Amino acid sequence: MTVELLTPDGMFQPVPYHHVSVSTGTRHVHVAGQIARDADGNPVATGDLAGQLAHAMRNTARGLAGAGATFSDVVRLRFFVTNWSPEKYDDFVAGIEEVADELGLPRPLPPLSAIGVDYLFEPDVLVEVEAYAILD
Repeated sequence: MTVELLTPDGMFQPVPYHHVSVSTGTRHVHVAGQIARDADGNPVATGDLAGQLAHAMRNTARGLAGAGATFSDVVRLRFFVTNWSPEKYDDFVAGIEEVADELGLPRPLPPLSAIGVDYLFEPDVLVEVEAYAILD
């Protein structure tokens, strides 16, 4: 197994992700920030955080697959969410749950950070996803 996910005793629980990943391997895969755009660059799910997150996760899966990886190889996820507030949490989780089975997301998820930002590079973009994976 290339990636081991764990949450050691004494760390805050329960959370929908592991706090720690341990990996071995020689191929590091870095998927750049993925957003809700189709293959032609057209916006998808405008104004819908859950829908944009689901599509960005699908794009992330495409990036991983291009390198021969899946979400089971991911050691860290990073989410950037515009104008974050605690009220957005349910929509954020809904976006992940929408694609969890489809994309084979591990549960709990790998270590992750959700970072609130004022804006992303286009005004319609509500969320961006980065993934880091290790392959042997």
